[in-house]
Amino acid sequence: MTLLTGIIYPVLVSAIAYMVFPFKSQGSLIERNGIIIGSELIGQFSDNPKYFWARPSVINYNPLPSGASNLGPLNPVLIERTRKQENDFIQINSTPEGSVIPGEMITASASGLDPHITPEGALLQVNRIVIARGMNMKEKNKIIGLINNMTEERQFSLFGEPRINVFLLNLKLDSLK
Repeated sequence: MTLLTGIIYPVLVSAIAYMVFPFKSQGSLIERNGIIIGSELIGQFSDNPKYFWARPSVINYNPLPSGASNLGPLNPVLIERTRKQENDFIQINSTPEGSVIPGEMITASASGLDPHITPEGALLQVNRIVIARGMNMKEKNKIIGLINNMTEERQFSLFGEPRINVFLLNLKLDSLK
């Protein structure tokens, strides 16, 4: 039984996955000039104002410990952290007064690895990026179009929310001319 479930079955399943989904089974790794620069599956930290920012991560997007802070919703540490992240987001992005900040922009995901944000979270960052890159209104509209084009809809039109992979969005952002 150990041989069957511990060796044969995992090798068989891995081989089938590799044959059917070679890109995904290898971690959805993205290469540039022969160097792996990231994975579609794991968010990446950036505080560069020229790029979209992913949601906060308690573990700094390290896949080995993968996890959340485990602080409850009434924990004063979590409340203070969330307030600070919201204030920072509003200030850094020059968010119009009265704007609703999407939850993923101020709270970490359960895994700490989530690479996605909502289109609303991305749109609130556009002005910061335009200013940091010295872009004009036409280029700003290209960024908004990019957000619209890269928005992934709900899975099977049922599950989850519309979302954007921040890593892939930033790669496309660099290719805008």
